Parts: sequence; C-alpha cells; structure tokens
Amino acid sequence: MAFNILVVDDSAVMRTMIVRTLKMSGVPIASIHEAANGEEGLRRLQDEWIDLLLLDVNMPVMNGEEMLQRIRADERTRDLAVVIVSTEGSETRLATLQSLGAAIVHKPFPPETLRDTILRVTGVTDADYYGPVAATSDSLDF
Repeated sequence: MAFNILVVDDSAVMRTMIVRTLKMSGVPIASIHEAANGEEGLRRLQDEWIDLLLLDVNMPVMNGEEMLQRIRADERTRDLAVVIVSTEGSETRLATLQSLGAAIVHKPFPPETLRDTILRVTGVTDADYYGPVAATSDSLDF
C-alpha cells in the first residue's frame, strides 16, 4: 500500500524538509501534495484522494487546529489519518489535537520517528508493504 500524502505547513522550506524526510523514512508513497495553510489544505482534500495528512499547527489564514476540527466534522474526511508535525509546546493545545485523533511529532525529527508514527496512525505494518518475512530453516543450501 502506498500513501497519498498531503503536507500542510506555511513554511515552504519546512514542507521541503518534511517531503525529503518522508522519502528517507521508507514509507511507501504514491503521491505528495502540499498546501501553505489550513484553508488551502481543505481545498486540496476536496480535489485529491488523501490517505495521510501531515499538518503544522501555527499557520496564517487557518491554523492546523481549526483545519483538524473541520476535517473531523466532515463525514468524508472524519477518519483521515493525521500527524501533527510542529514545534508547538503547549501541553493543553497538544492534548486538544490528540483528542481530535491526531498523533504528534515534534520538529525536528528523524525519519524513523516519522515513519513509526505514520505506520501507527494508519494501521499499516512493515509486513503490509515489505511482504511477509521468509521462514527460516536450519538446512539452508548455498
């Protein structure tokens, strides 16, 4: 299974870094779409089939928390897998985002952290895209 991913962050540099990290993480990717704020992100969700949303919190026009609330209120996007990728430090705000079903990854982050979080929120396992591990045998022929 390869993911169609939407990255929403107001910083073009950060979007580039997130996309680069996604590619290094080993997560199977079908397509990556980008948006600069929550309002633009909601439009992309209407136009594209998205399996996973990587969302910043602090953005102009519409912040990540408001976008997430709208996503959860919409029947079509209610169950979308969401990972908040942010420097947000407010425990209250982070708890609110988690109560809305989002996982949290703090910037900066290594590819493995992003990968593990994505697999957890999507319910995909390594075996789902690497295939089953070959059975081992004591009598190998070389």
